[in-house]
Amino acid sequence: MAASMIQLIGFMLSMLGQFLISAATAIDMWSLQDRSFTVVTNVYTYSGLWNLCVGTSYGTTQCRPYFTILGLPALLQAVRALMIVGIVIGAIGCLIAIFSMKCLKMGNMEDNIKATMTLTSGIMFLLAGVCGIAGVSAFANLIVQSFRFTTYADGGFSSFGGAGIGGLSGNLTPRYTFGPALFVGWIGGAILVVGGIMMCLACRGMTPERNRAYDGMTYKAASHHTIYKSDTRPRPAINDSYKAQSVEGRHSNQRFDYV
Repeated sequence: MAASMIQLIGFMLSMLGQFLISAATAIDMWSLQDRSFTVVTNVYTYSGLWNLCVGTSYGTTQCRPYFTILGLPALLQAVRALMIVGIVIGAIGCLIAIFSMKCLKMGNMEDNIKATMTLTSGIMFLLAGVCGIAGVSAFANLIVQSFRFTTYADGGFSSFGGAGIGGLSGNLTPRYTFGPALFVGWIGGAILVVGGIMMCLACRGMTPERNRAYDGMTYKAASHHTIYKSDTRPRPAINDSYKAQSVEGRHSNQRFDYV
């Protein structure tokens, strides 16, 4: 009963994590423009793995997909590959986990086969979660490096020697910060890892015990050093009345069995 509950909870968590990393891959808000030092905040840009978008405070959005693959950074392509691999592995793990559920009866499938399938799906969920976390973390590292090395274009002061408004009259290069898709991907990957661990733990409870005590007599085979002893019990004497007599009147050792 405990193994079935752990398996069911692990399966539900894995399905939730699979949905979250799939949603994170499709969302375009992986990097969001930082509007802390911009005067015009009505227009902002954000980008994802597939599109570059411009949004306004009025709710209008216009997106443009990346029309090229060779012109994209290598890290962005690696993040794409990691997320796609994670989604594919997680989908296969979900399909295997459905057929390995202990609460479902499918033909004459034994518990050993279901335990093996549960372990396989748990390992796949772990791999999918690791791929999702690795892809999101790599993209977040790229945003952090870009944010740190982005500086002012004119030094922050006007060319007339006086400070501008707030001391920030120079033009700023747009800087980007974490978007909502990164947090969705992190949460989804973590849930997938937890679900995979629970599926692997449920596999141990589904395996039948091998050392079972059976009621019955035990048989011990004879060893190679068995010593055989001669029978020393007294044997009954042979009755001589059954001995046949010869023609000459002497007893012979020949016996006849009468029926």
